[in-house]
Amino acid sequence: MTFKTRLSVLVICTPILAFVIIGGLMGRASALGNDETFQHLRVFDDVMGLVMSNYVEEVKVDKVMEGAMRGLADGLDPDSAYLNVAQMREVESGKPLPDGDVGLELTRQFYLRVIAARDNSPAAKAGIQTADYIRAIDGKPTRELSVFEGVRLLRGQPGTKVVVTVLRGNAADPHDVTLVREKAAPVPVTAKMLDGVGYIRIPTFGPTTAADVQQRAAELTKAGARSLILDVRHNAEGSLDNGIETARLFVKSGTLAIKAGREKTGTRDTISAKDGDGAITLPVTILVTAGTSGAAEVFAAALEGNKRAELVGEHTIGRAAVQKLVKLPENRGLWLTYARYLRPSGEPLHGPGLKPTVEVAEPDVDFGTPPPATDAILNAALERLKK
Repeated sequence: MTFKTRLSVLVICTPILAFVIIGGLMGRASALGNDETFQHLRVFDDVMGLVMSNYVEEVKVDKVMEGAMRGLADGLDPDSAYLNVAQMREVESGKPLPDGDVGLELTRQFYLRVIAARDNSPAAKAGIQTADYIRAIDGKPTRELSVFEGVRLLRGQPGTKVVVTVLRGNAADPHDVTLVREKAAPVPVTAKMLDGVGYIRIPTFGPTTAADVQQRAAELTKAGARSLILDVRHNAEGSLDNGIETARLFVKSGTLAIKAGREKTGTRDTISAKDGDGAITLPVTILVTAGTSGAAEVFAAALEGNKRAELVGEHTIGRAAVQKLVKLPENRGLWLTYARYLRPSGEPLHGPGLKPTVEVAEPDVDFGTPPPATDAILNAALERLKK
């Protein structure tokens, strides 16, 4: 390797070394031993040396470096992301995102993938469903987009249009769907009676959700409800704290959740029921799907873990973590997952998700076909309550 090549490799490796040092300070201790860590860095040095000296075209250092940093963040989890100079400048400006959105909550799996479409949102009205892939946004491929970037591309001024290319089932049959952005309005908690059972739909977990659920439950109890069905299917929005506050309505004592930092070296914050919690005492069944995520999962885990509810439906996605922004040298940044929530038992929730007591799958529906008139998951819950 020539002196010029070694110098180029050093220039490229310096930001990586800075990144590793910052990551080590954040985690307080590397999950890997020092020897193994530096072994990987030596391999990286060798790879970059070969690329710089042998690649068929002249290497653009900035482009290679950006790709390496993006790949490093992508290898952590779908919610972590590397922010380049322009993205970091946008975040630090404090300028809020435009008010218009389409109601999609996303994760990443090869492309951007739909966790859920918010009730009555443009995406829900267009028939976009959990597990659909978003292959492109306004023609921009999502193959190399982070969730952080995808969310920002979907936002815009209310009334403006965005075209999403959706894949469902057959990758060779994409569907271009034009969505008109709307200003997100609070989606209400609704309730009704079903054969002596009180049914409450919780579409998101907002700051008023706990109070709304308490009011709906009181109305249903007055109407003669002997038990409650809480529907958090396709509920993927809201603060995790709001999910815990709503769980307090149903759990009189015990652990609601555990917020844990880095394994072995991070802090653990046990969140417990307080005096006055557990005001709602009716038996509870919770409806869940693969689109149940975040605050809804923390809520369901708190009730199930304290034997206050059974779960009916599909295995949940396992997405119950929180991120923060870490500044890097050269005006770059990292949107990093730094803590995750555990179940009341201490078992992981983020990653494994929740397995229902009664497993019922949502039907597969071809794109453009209306959903079936019968609700298999709700019917299964009602049948179990009758028995």
